[in-house]
Amino acid sequence: MKQVFPLLLLPLWLELSACTATKNSCMMNLTQTAHNFTLERKQVLSANYLLFLPAGYDAGATRRWPLLLFLHGAGERGQDISIVAKHGPPKIDTTAHNFPFIVVSPQCPAGKTWSNDLLLALLDEIESKYAVDTRRVYLTGLSMGGFGTWSLGLSHPERFAAIAPICGGGDFITPYLAKDEHKAALTSLGVWAFHGDKDPVVPPEESRRMVELLKTLDVKEVKLTIYPDAQHDSWTQTYANPELYDWFLQHSR
Repeated sequence: MKQVFPLLLLPLWLELSACTATKNSCMMNLTQTAHNFTLERKQVLSANYLLFLPAGYDAGATRRWPLLLFLHGAGERGQDISIVAKHGPPKIDTTAHNFPFIVVSPQCPAGKTWSNDLLLALLDEIESKYAVDTRRVYLTGLSMGGFGTWSLGLSHPERFAAIAPICGGGDFITPYLAKDEHKAALTSLGVWAFHGDKDPVVPPEESRRMVELLKTLDVKEVKLTIYPDAQHDSWTQTYANPELYDWFLQHSR
């Protein structure tokens, strides 16, 4: 029976026939060439934030204070800075508890997620303006802020003494590829993760896999608290627990 090739396949058939006849020439046609692309952009970083200064804070004194950086969830994004105090440390009655931290709570713009560049720039700004003990800087966040805590904390562990991500998750490759000073900072980072076992938004496996990864990388202190009956809101009981803040203060760079 005579074979008929569709007209659309004819160019491909002719090319394959040519390759068969002249193999070396065909290989030359498939050779890849190296190129470079460079683009320089100006980056403008800006964020609104809430700031809490502890009782007894005196900018002119020699005393330095621990700093707690808090990252909110997706629901608190936008321009209304007041909603950042809906959950977490900004919601705590800090005066009643004699809260010993400088607390910085930035607001993520609408439609965005947490940017490590933005958060590091803000941290630099706060440390330059206020009496911060740079050996005792702590990081925590919930939901989207939990993801941000994993990302920033594991990408720049040297900036933090301890982190507490809540109902979040992270990527494997950054901590897995850590080397030298970065690896040393990572293995000495205190990590305490929290998650609700019935979380329908971010599965608790997200926290479990990050904790297991850090254990394989010889991080000295990494632990996970799973609340058996909690759903996505695993932050209310976490931030209401004084043990979390005592735990933070046990860590120093």
